Amino acid sequence: MTARSASLERKTRETDIEIRLDLDGEGRSEIETGIRFLDHLLDALVRHGRLDLQLRCVGDRDVDDHHTAEDCALALGTALDRALGERRGIERFGAAYAPMDEALARAAVDLSGRPFARVDLGLRRERLGELACENVSHFFSSLAVSSRSTFHVELLRGENDHHRAEAAFKALALALRQAIRRDGSGRIPSTKGVIGC
Repeated sequence: MTARSASLERKTRETDIEIRLDLDGEGRSEIETGIRFLDHLLDALVRHGRLDLQLRCVGDRDVDDHHTAEDCALALGTALDRALGERRGIERFGAAYAPMDEALARAAVDLSGRPFARVDLGLRRERLGELACENVSHFFSSLAVSSRSTFHVELLRGENDHHRAEAAFKALALALRQAIRRDGSGRIPSTKGVIGC
């Protein structure tokens, strides 16, 4: 069975990122973004998606949390895209609900090669720890673009923004886990015979 993993470094004036992703993992993570709530959300994504992820980011958090959150999503999405390769022999689609106490999130994924994100979380707080709530939605959008995938992520209900954000990440994790699953066919899952065109 071919390994489905990718490693990369992403360096800009705003962030310095090293990442290694294994799609056929056990849910292990070593994550240091400098934003503990982002680390927490990424750990949930990895654990429930059954991925293995090593991610280290040094960002310009003295400026803002935006560059760190965005660039981590871009690096993770690029690693996901590379690890999927031609996207041959995968389910391609995934959908899941994830409850967390009073919160309920739904995510649908298409590893189509065409980037698009529709994210509706309705978070009300300004921040969760050191992470601006607007960057939770932006993370999903950046991940969709860089992984060349379509994501629909929405909160159906919930009161606590911590629970709402975490439920959204868990729903995406479960949907991704379905979409990346090998189907045993070895075929490209598209009527076009190619993904992304």
